[in-house]
Amino acid sequence: MTLQETLTTHIQKAVQSIFDLTIDKVEFQSTRKDFEGDITMVVFPLVKALKGNPVEIGNQIGNYLVENVEEVEKFNVVAGFLNIVISDAFYVNFFNSIKNNDTFGFVTPKESEKSVMVEYSSPNTNKPLHLGHIRNNLLGYSVAEIIKASGKKVYKTQIINDRGIHICKSMLAWQKYGEGKTPESTGLKGDKFVGNFYVEFDKQYKTEIKELITQGKTEEEAKKVAPSILEAQEMLRKWEAGDEETVMLWKTMNQWVYDGFEQTYKNLGVSFDIPNYYESNTYLLGKEVVQLGLEKGIFEKDPDGSVWIDLTEDGLDRKIVLRADGTSVYMTQDIGTAIQRVKDYPDVGGMVYTVGNEQDYHFKVLFLILKKLGFDWAQNLYHLSYGMVELPSGKMKSREGTVVDADDLMEEMTITAKKISEELGKLDGYTNEEKASLYEIIGLGALKYYMLKVDPKKQMLFNPEESVDFNGNTGPFIQYTYARIQSILRKSNFEYEQTVPSTIEIHEKEKELIKLVQLFPDIIQNAADNHSPALIANYTYDLVKEFNSFYQNVPILPEQDMNKKVFRVQLSKTVGNTIKNALQLLGIQVPERM
Repeated sequence: MTLQETLTTHIQKAVQSIFDLTIDKVEFQSTRKDFEGDITMVVFPLVKALKGNPVEIGNQIGNYLVENVEEVEKFNVVAGFLNIVISDAFYVNFFNSIKNNDTFGFVTPKESEKSVMVEYSSPNTNKPLHLGHIRNNLLGYSVAEIIKASGKKVYKTQIINDRGIHICKSMLAWQKYGEGKTPESTGLKGDKFVGNFYVEFDKQYKTEIKELITQGKTEEEAKKVAPSILEAQEMLRKWEAGDEETVMLWKTMNQWVYDGFEQTYKNLGVSFDIPNYYESNTYLLGKEVVQLGLEKGIFEKDPDGSVWIDLTEDGLDRKIVLRADGTSVYMTQDIGTAIQRVKDYPDVGGMVYTVGNEQDYHFKVLFLILKKLGFDWAQNLYHLSYGMVELPSGKMKSREGTVVDADDLMEEMTITAKKISEELGKLDGYTNEEKASLYEIIGLGALKYYMLKVDPKKQMLFNPEESVDFNGNTGPFIQYTYARIQSILRKSNFEYEQTVPSTIEIHEKEKELIKLVQLFPDIIQNAADNHSPALIANYTYDLVKEFNSFYQNVPILPEQDMNKKVFRVQLSKTVGNTIKNALQLLGIQVPERM
């Protein structure tokens, strides 16, 4: 039982005994540094019910706790805050109860619990993954791992955007300018190869638009009648009609891209639990559902044959779900995908969609449509909306080829880690293979931590050099502390597994560390509830800062008292394990040496 749970029970008894009042919950907060105490009860919520003085109420509860609760040594009251001092024995006993639990804080999923499906990545098959995709993948993967650690079964998945006009643009450009070249013949990674033709299409399209404008067309008119866009639209119609040659080209070029994606995912350290979903399949089910919705009166058909849903009474607008020519829109296929997933995995009770905040409105509409269609699981859909990533140089544009390629960025991070590590000069005795592995662990750790320490909803500026700093709130700083702890363990050439007595006197710095370790289960649950890896990242930074303060102020291996020495090594090991587990939830590896 945690300290808060223990104190809640006793405070409820105190209030019942002293004031004859039943309370459901007790509000706690950390004690301010300028007051004595380990945890603070907020008295103000009781004042209204008891119509009394908050200081008097706090003193009465404090006296009760000192007399009746073994763990409480003393207290002080400041205004409406009861600061409670907890005995060393409580912290030692708690530590002894969890020190051998390598997965402290993690909850094993129950078979009876509904599972959660987390979607992330979900790329288009017309270009390689870029910096924005990296934030998406890291957020989705981390949130999935956090939800799993909180005690739920999780399926990690993606929907491949493998159809639509944007895919046809790459296909058309390859047909016109590809000269039969392939990724193999050019030595290019498949997704980059196809992405080059997407950029080529845009160049030609813009040239045509300019030409049409000189002929008297408005820009809007020119965009609609440019030969390239008309050809791409025709190719899409052929694809939807099942034209053999078009479908064959589509399959070939998509496979080039999939092969490239797999390599990027492997390098980034993200994975999926179940087979991919493809829009080319799910849009068909979406069209079927639209027909059923028409019969039920949920959707309505306009005179031109297009199908809509009117959500104006729900504070939204009318939304098209099927075009007049019978072709589907994104909403159609998203409806189909959601339904197909629950058909495939009947234990799914909710879904998390990791998609940028420019799609906030889309998901409001999607979730509402699924509710109106009568699916009970639609109550448990969540849009993990995140802000865009910008570089010091500004925004990126895929069509213009001004994106930061994911593979290039990962390589740059590894090179930066190598440069900084070599400058620090602490790699004597490492083989070249060990150095290469370490540079990759540090570089990717820097990238992931920098991305995940920011609240998902916030737009962020990514600075590669700043992220690899070995000081401050960075991945390498945390990894270095973990490696420091492993060094302590390697140098501990004595038996340190025995349980130390609860009567041992512990240093204030040790107490602060145990308090932070004790918080880890609540941090995981809170991060899962809020879909926020930032809570894990910043907790880990606080833990690391506290450990470094402990390391600098309290002797560990030089300590002469054997019980204290054993306790401090055990505490270091437990902190190291907590750092490792927390970083694991962020998809970050830890090095044994740095």
